[in-house]
Amino acid sequence: MEFKDYYDILGVKPEASEAEIKAAYRKLARKYHPDKNKEAGAEEKFKAVNEANEVLKDAEKRRSYDQLRAGGYRQGEQFRPPPGWQGQQGFGGGDSDFSDFFESLFGRGAAGSHHGQPRSRRGRDVQASVQIDLQTAFDGGRTRLAMQDQVGGERVLEVKIPAGIQPGQVIRLSGQGHPGTAGGPNGDLLLEVGVRDDARFRLDGRNVVHVLPIAPWEAALGATVPVPTLAGTVDLRIPAGSQSGRKLRLKGRGMPGANPGDQLVELSIRAPAAESDKQRAAYEALHEAFANFDPRR
Repeated sequence: MEFKDYYDILGVKPEASEAEIKAAYRKLARKYHPDKNKEAGAEEKFKAVNEANEVLKDAEKRRSYDQLRAGGYRQGEQFRPPPGWQGQQGFGGGDSDFSDFFESLFGRGAAGSHHGQPRSRRGRDVQASVQIDLQTAFDGGRTRLAMQDQVGGERVLEVKIPAGIQPGQVIRLSGQGHPGTAGGPNGDLLLEVGVRDDARFRLDGRNVVHVLPIAPWEAALGATVPVPTLAGTVDLRIPAGSQSGRKLRLKGRGMPGANPGDQLVELSIRAPAAESDKQRAAYEALHEAFANFDPRR
């Protein structure tokens, strides 16, 4: 069998901290998850990443693996466990989805304890995604999520959404992952949050951007106009002489949090169509009054 360099698989250094290993695992698991990545080989990479994490997140397994790796083995080299290795480690509870290399080091799922009983093992975490609208991301609240269980049935979970959550953040639901073995605890469900597009607003980090249509005379003379925000409508003063593309800031009206964002209001001047003789005359008078104005200069 081939030796597996779990650090190389996760793209971390051998001295990586627990937090660095966890971050690398989450990133790669999202990238290669079969539900998202349909490219050839993605599922195998996903399994390899899970296996590497299974070893490196466990302090006891990691110490034993590091001792073995110190012998100079490299990724892909032919490998045979040292005599008596498995018995010395005392690990049980391997996973059928894991490689022969893993099971040669840490045992199979059926491996028992010294008393002939299956070893208790925590279930694996499950990764999934949940889509919410921008208003729910702003307000927080609850949403329902239908999940397929391991026997093909469906279960519905109620997920609490914290106010101000950002796209890409992960919500952990304890005990909602794969069941444990031999009385071990269930794994967790890790939900990556996606925020659906909104017709009125778009996110820019913690800021919220809204394009506000205004009339030419509001831009030229100034005005106070109503502006929608995720917390309700507010009045905004348009300075005289404003141009399309100018951005006005509503402090603290963006996504909530320890450092709340702002709402950026981008002005867009809209000229009405001249549909009557009176309206055409008004445009002609405006043309004469601003005879030297060239918008392309």
